[in-house]
Amino acid sequence: METTLYPLKFMPLFKNKVWGGNKIKELGFDYDPLPNCGEMWVLSAVKDNESIIDNGFLADNTLNEVLEIYMDELIGEKNYRHFGNEFPLLIKIIDANDKLSIQVHPNDDLAHQRGLENGKTEMWYIIEAEHGSEIVDGFQSTVTPDEYQLSLDTGHIEELLHIDYPQNGDVFFIPAGRVHALGKGLLLAEIQQSSDTTYRIYDYNRPDADGKLRQLHTAEALDAIDFSPTADGRTHYQYKPNATVTLAECPYFTTNLIALDKPMRKNFAQLDSFIIYLCTEGIAAVKTLNTICPIHAGECVLVPAVAETVELYSEGPAKLLEVYVDPAQWKEEGVNHSNDFDLMAQFIGNGNPDDYLDDLSLH
Repeated sequence: METTLYPLKFMPLFKNKVWGGNKIKELGFDYDPLPNCGEMWVLSAVKDNESIIDNGFLADNTLNEVLEIYMDELIGEKNYRHFGNEFPLLIKIIDANDKLSIQVHPNDDLAHQRGLENGKTEMWYIIEAEHGSEIVDGFQSTVTPDEYQLSLDTGHIEELLHIDYPQNGDVFFIPAGRVHALGKGLLLAEIQQSSDTTYRIYDYNRPDADGKLRQLHTAEALDAIDFSPTADGRTHYQYKPNATVTLAECPYFTTNLIALDKPMRKNFAQLDSFIIYLCTEGIAAVKTLNTICPIHAGECVLVPAVAETVELYSEGPAKLLEVYVDPAQWKEEGVNHSNDFDLMAQFIGNGNPDDYLDDLSLH
């Protein structure tokens, strides 16, 4: 199938946050005149925060504009029937130089009841964790709504929370409804549904840059919270170089880790989805549709759904997050597509295109 589409790169969007730091600048990004940067939106279709294309003849167009033109060629036939002109994902790099507020996100049903487009399920991939860094990941034990409300009213909410101590390379899947927060000293990639809805529960009585307390959403959050405990919030996976290792798989996104130090070729002919490659370490290149896109840590490439094969290269060791929306993970008009999806991932041994080895890590 002939197409004018090609792998797309984007201009980053920088967000100044009261808790932000300067680690994103160390990745090679210039966000002056902001004093610091808590979030870099790498890929976004959120209203008033649309990513702008930075390469090729589509440069200076937004992701939303290109989706309206290319539709299923960009995101896949089933995905386009499911999502229409709403790109389904939001990708961020977050630098938490201080604690983020304790918060929760609604699920799709509650979001729709409240006139919002989407709920928010997300995941974190920890790029760098300082010694002693913490995250909040749900409750220590089962909590009743009354117990939760009392602890909030009396300033003891932190005593109920489950704390994890993340390390470099750790993964945390945060379903909608789970109370959570990032602690100080974390640089991470966040993969999430395309939604900017957050219910802030507690913010440590911390003033913002103007000396005012930030708005809380305690009433809105109550119906969104899952009060069940979190025993172990980490996603346990086996690290494998030059292989595709699944980190998260749900109806909203699939995220894989590829630790690359030699060329890899992948076949996505049956996937029916766009693929996002987000570099988290080193320097890499994505080749597809007769175009090569180099990327360094913090940059991403959006591979259109019409690309059947992708070749990945690196300059020394590099790490990539591979993200897509797998139609097999959701039902369309009551039809389960789980048997439609047969993804074959292959890599090139020693850089020789004729020397293929099956990568079975997705099965």
